[in-house]
Amino acid sequence: MPDTPDRVGRLVDGISRKTWTVVSPEGVALEVPIASKGERLAAFMIDIALMTAALVMTVILLVILIFSNASMSVSLTLILFLSFAIRNMYFIHFELAWQGRTPGKKICSLRVINRAGGELSPSAVIARSLTREVEFFLPLSVFLTLEPGGGAWRQLTLLGWACALTALPCFNRGHLRAGDLIGGTIVISMPKRVLRADLTEKIQASGGIYSFSQRQLSIYGAFELQVLEELLRRPQTGENDRILGSACEKISRKIGMDQEIPPGEDRRFLEDFYAAEREALERGQLFGHYKADKTAD
Repeated sequence: MPDTPDRVGRLVDGISRKTWTVVSPEGVALEVPIASKGERLAAFMIDIALMTAALVMTVILLVILIFSNASMSVSLTLILFLSFAIRNMYFIHFELAWQGRTPGKKICSLRVINRAGGELSPSAVIARSLTREVEFFLPLSVFLTLEPGGGAWRQLTLLGWACALTALPCFNRGHLRAGDLIGGTIVISMPKRVLRADLTEKIQASGGIYSFSQRQLSIYGAFELQVLEELLRRPQTGENDRILGSACEKISRKIGMDQEIPPGEDRRFLEDFYAAEREALERGQLFGHYKADKTAD
């Protein structure tokens, strides 16, 4: 899908971003900010540092085994196997367990999502993680193990291979690397933004009709609330009313709403839910709990 300049990001974050259009599970077309090349590099370097620390600890433990009369060949085999496993399982584990985030991405406020919308599938995570082995780790390991004078052309070929794959995000609109192209994913930026108060004040002034339990309000987070805010601010047109109706149906089903929503009350239900959800999130922040989105604990 085409990308467009992010005027909201320029105003709020002080930077000019490109956005990518995806369709949320609620059926709303959203423009999400694409992570910059610098942000992705910073997150990757943090992950590499953490992964290297894990590898060093593993090697130390295996060296202890070697000096404990263990077989040298068996120990070296274990080191190579565990190195491969840690390199790949690090990204697969965290991106599956943390819904598209690794420790580096979490620190840099980035997330991997399905490029077409919908949930991030395990197959996409595995595909993009295994591709990283071919993109970065394999050429790097071969290049570092070359013997001096072992052939200039071979060294230049490996270096060119690594540089071409590493530079791929510089030559496409979504800053996609080979793993993103194969897995159908994209990395987006998720900076914390302050929700505007004028919409809540307007809703509260008109009085609420629908009430919600704490369990129902705990399902969604700040990201979904921002999506809902964007939807409620759109002008009342036939297409936007249709999207409101679809969002109302899916949200009410998701939270287990027993009360039936009468026809024509879609906007009112969503406005009341928005006001109640925002109050619950702000109350949670007073006690030090920030729920970034519906996947957060």
